[in-house]
Amino acid sequence: MKLQADKAEGVNVINAYTPRSVSINGVDHLSSVLVPPTGDPVPWNAAGVADLTASHFEQILAMEPELVVFGSGPSLKFASPALMKGLMQKRIGVETMDTPAACRTYNILVGEGRRVVAALLVSP
Repeated sequence: MKLQADKAEGVNVINAYTPRSVSINGVDHLSSVLVPPTGDPVPWNAAGVADLTASHFEQILAMEPELVVFGSGPSLKFASPALMKGLMQKRIGVETMDTPAACRTYNILVGEGRRVVAALLVSP
């Protein structure tokens, strides 16, 4: 029996990850990026956790997700809880993991029809 993953039309899928790029729907992104379930990925101007500000998380809030999968780069690093205050106030879940795990998790959740946003840090 041949099994193939179904891809809903118009849903963003992360195809590949390297420490310097993320491929979304077959298009390589060479810097950090926000990946909503539908629509265009959005550049996220931060190379690492230390570069993050409250405005980075306001960009995520504007996408109105139910859950955020935060990919912190090649290793697990946590953003300051103060930066995520707006997400917490709106009761939006945030899962932090390294970027490769975040890519895999995003694909599973978006495949289930969840309103998830992947916030992926990619080092230039």
